[in-house]
Amino acid sequence: MLTTEQMLSKAKAVRKNAYSPYSTCCVGVCIRTTDDQYFTGCNVENASYGLTQCAEANAVGNMISAGAKEIAEVVISSDQPKGFPPCGACRQVLREFAKPDVDIHFTCQDDILKTYTLSALLPDAFTEDYLGGE
Repeated sequence: MLTTEQMLSKAKAVRKNAYSPYSTCCVGVCIRTTDDQYFTGCNVENASYGLTQCAEANAVGNMISAGAKEIAEVVISSDQPKGFPPCGACRQVLREFAKPDVDIHFTCQDDILKTYTLSALLPDAFTEDYLGGE
């Protein structure tokens, strides 16, 4: 199993591939699954901002494409001084495949800045429990 620091190295490496000509904010993500597989993603911006793809969603897409389904840990690396926590939409995407107590680490340039559980970042998440109930 990789350490959080090793996951950060992977996130930093993929961050270099980000396409961010509009915001100039480069983000890379490394996801560890419960069976210790690792998946990365970076942000891909678009002139039509609504079509921009976040790094977290791309990493989840890579994970699902490979057949993995459950997230155990997430490390997010950005080149921004204050770091870049996941946006609201990505918090919900992560929650689809992660339990509430999963650690989400996001960085300030090269150092781990903050660690939160997913439930702290997305309290009272919309889950399958809300569907089809009375």
